[in-house]
Amino acid sequence: MLENWLRFWKGGEESGRGLGYFWSLCYDEFKMIFVNFKTYEQGTGEKAVKLAKICAEVEKETSVKIIPIVQATGIPQIANLGIEVWSQAEIAPGTTGVLLNHSDYKISIKKIENIIENLKFKIKNYRFLVCCESIEEGREIAKFRPDFMAYEPPELIGGEISVSNARPEIISEFVQEIKEIPIIVGAGIHNQADVQKALELGAKGILVSHAVVESDYPKSVLLELAKGFSK
Repeated sequence: MLENWLRFWKGGEESGRGLGYFWSLCYDEFKMIFVNFKTYEQGTGEKAVKLAKICAEVEKETSVKIIPIVQATGIPQIANLGIEVWSQAEIAPGTTGVLLNHSDYKISIKKIENIIENLKFKIKNYRFLVCCESIEEGREIAKFRPDFMAYEPPELIGGEISVSNARPEIISEFVQEIKEIPIIVGAGIHNQADVQKALELGAKGILVSHAVVESDYPKSVLLELAKGFSK
């Protein structure tokens, strides 16, 4: 599997398509929204493609990088449209990054280490966003130097109260303690004010799911969230 993936990646790089090209454009800006499609019906099949197109539209309109994180079955069609896409839990051809250790798919600290150490320097420009639910877990994960870490208290995921309001002191502590890795905030992020609060506390971006994916008006929600990055 790894050999096939490496051949696929090398072919993309040699063809000039360079699936990791966008990092040179946005990595230092940290205006980023990660949208985890999970296994929601609205994030599956043709609906996933439609939602990924919306993400791309809002990114173009706002200059905020919006990265859809999609089930493996939906990746090829989205990637073939030229839309940047990440995978859930496992690397997949056509992606430029992966979300690890999300609350729906928790893995051991050792497995996180193995995945990052085995792939970080083998696949050019491949990125890792690793979720953690406590500072203690975050300290362990930070040792492996993922590209991003997302703080998501499990009790707030899918709820109406944002982590930036419910746990502001934890976000600040994360940022102060893990200075070398950009901190992404997830759980309960719904609007512009939630985003602005997270950024004021030192976060560099947000991770959202049901607030966008299950919305009847996902573009409106994304536009609202993107406003939070305006200074």
